[in-house]
Amino acid sequence: MNQYEKTSDVELVTLSLVDKECFSYLVRRYQDKIYRYIKRISSFSDDLVGDIIQNTFIKTYINLNSFDTRMQFSSWLYRIAHNETISFLRKNKKHIEATLFPDDSMELFLSDIHIENTKHGSEMQELLWKAINQLKQKYRDIIILKYFEHKSYDEISDIIQKPPGTVATWLSRAKGDIKKFLVLHNYTHHE
Repeated sequence: MNQYEKTSDVELVTLSLVDKECFSYLVRRYQDKIYRYIKRISSFSDDLVGDIIQNTFIKTYINLNSFDTRMQFSSWLYRIAHNETISFLRKNKKHIEATLFPDDSMELFLSDIHIENTKHGSEMQELLWKAINQLKQKYRDIIILKYFEHKSYDEISDIIQKPPGTVATWLSRAKGDIKKFLVLHNYTHHE
């Protein structure tokens, strides 16, 4: 095992400022997570996601001196990835749909909004993603960060640069809109 694999993010940032080779350990630690996140909020091709990831890590490395060590490095990195993706979306001015990466997050999400899953497999996944995709971008981003990237309110606040109260309000609105959509499409509402 490499000596840097168990080194904390903050320590790797500090080491990277002295030895740029250390930054590669941060890249390896986060590249798959950042890939999934960008893919979820954009549905870009693998090539475009690769370009955004590259830009994200370049921008991260260039700005390492400005990293606030009181913040989680992962939140800061997600913020940069988020901003790079949104910037690309705005430049291309086309509606992009979120993409599912199957895991147990979907059932947890449905349980949290008090919707019983009455559909199976890909049919249920497709309907949920249609519900998520009908949301405003800011609401969609928060749903993805909370339920599919498993970020806390504080982490989401850091990533999207909005107060935690705004995150809670937007999340509540997004869940309400999704619940209405799913109830209209024959999901069962339960309390």
